[in-house]
Amino acid sequence: MAAGPRIRALGRWTHSAALLVSAIVVYYAVPMTTDESTTALVIRLFVFGGGMLALIALTAFQIRRQLRASARDTGERLANIMIVLYAVVVFFSLTYYGLATRAEGQMDGIATRTDALYYTVVTLGTVGYGDVHAVGQMARIVTTVQIFFDLIIVGLLASVATQQVQKMSRQRLAEGDEKR
Repeated sequence: MAAGPRIRALGRWTHSAALLVSAIVVYYAVPMTTDESTTALVIRLFVFGGGMLALIALTAFQIRRQLRASARDTGERLANIMIVLYAVVVFFSLTYYGLATRAEGQMDGIATRTDALYYTVVTLGTVGYGDVHAVGQMARIVTTVQIFFDLIIVGLLASVATQQVQKMSRQRLAEGDEKR
């Protein structure tokens, strides 16, 4: 790899790491109201709906970019998918924390934001340790929606990884042909 591509790759990973740190800071800094009025509930539902629409739009945008970018740099494609992943983790972690602290009987085992982040990442990894789980119907619906998003993101990551392996194999074959 020449110096130019190495610098670009380092820049992409630095950018991705900065986005991850920013996402975590935002996650822990977003204020969660303790207002239990009907108005607050309606506002929360609208915020959730708006967040879902934003995630759908971001995911659709990235899928279109992936489909159009067959010859583009794989590292850039991976970095773009990571943006969606960070958004999904922050959004669902905040949602689970809100469900656990504002809607009694929805979540078992979530008392802090870190618990909600842990549950989101465990669900993303399809590990499911069982120590934290959705109990109520609303929490189960949200978890199901997250799993749907996770499958799309993991599918995109697998596609990018497969294309990268194929690209590297073709390059090695071409280099082998040149040496003969």
